Amino acid sequence: MNLLIILGALGPTEIILIVVVVILIFGGRKIPELMRGIGQGIKEFKNAANEAKKDDNTKKNELKQDEENK
Repeated sequence: MNLLIILGALGPTEIILIVVVVILIFGGRKIPELMRGIGQGIKEFKNAANEAKKDDNTKKNELKQDEENK
């Protein structure tokens, strides 16, 4: 939520300035590598979150079946 407030306070000029500084610091060749790494990290996080949900759902179903069998 705080990120939305911060990004809302930035105008187009500030965003362009930030992009230029990032390009100067990392260089044009490194930026795609950085973005690829971020994308892979997000993908892994989503996969882990989905896997955790599946595990929770299977455990809930097992508990329901155990309670019904009693």
